[in-house]
Amino acid sequence: MTSQSAHQVRPTAGPASAFPETVSAEDFKAAFRNHPAGVSIITTQGVNGPVGLTASSVFSVSANPPLLVFSLSTHSSSTPAIRDAETIVVHLMGAGQLELAKTFATSGIDRFADTSTWSRLVTGEPVLHSANAWLRGRIVNRMEAGDSTVVAVQVLQVSVADQIEHDAESTHPLVYHNRAWHSLSEASVVG
Repeated sequence: MTSQSAHQVRPTAGPASAFPETVSAEDFKAAFRNHPAGVSIITTQGVNGPVGLTASSVFSVSANPPLLVFSLSTHSSSTPAIRDAETIVVHLMGAGQLELAKTFATSGIDRFADTSTWSRLVTGEPVLHSANAWLRGRIVNRMEAGDSTVVAVQVLQVSVADQIEHDAESTHPLVYHNRAWHSLSEASVVG
């Protein structure tokens, strides 16, 4: 390590304006277009009814305690309700749930209009029946980060779909890559 790198100051979290601009938003997005991400749907009970959105930013952080993290864009109409909720449900989607993922990614529609696709947990949150797995949790931390809010959730309950009830396509992960939806299957395994 050189003495120059030993004295570099690392930035701390803060508003986007606190960081010197090093790349454009377009270049940053282009880099991540080539990085696939799993598709999830996040739901909660808002003051005016159920709300939800499709997300590709969900990831696990810790198994003990069980924690996950996701980010919410300020541009989504569902962000205020999810950000301010006490509890949420994260649904991990498979290829068989592509249409549902598209529905929750579409602005300006009633994402819960098809009442055959969801019901309420005894705790009140909306849950989607067809998800490969869902995780109900309590929001334990929120952090404003640029034009997003990063949300940390302690998982309180998990339900994994019975593989027998789902067809093979449904159990294959649904991923988002280069502005398109994709399915991973045994054929996509390399190495």
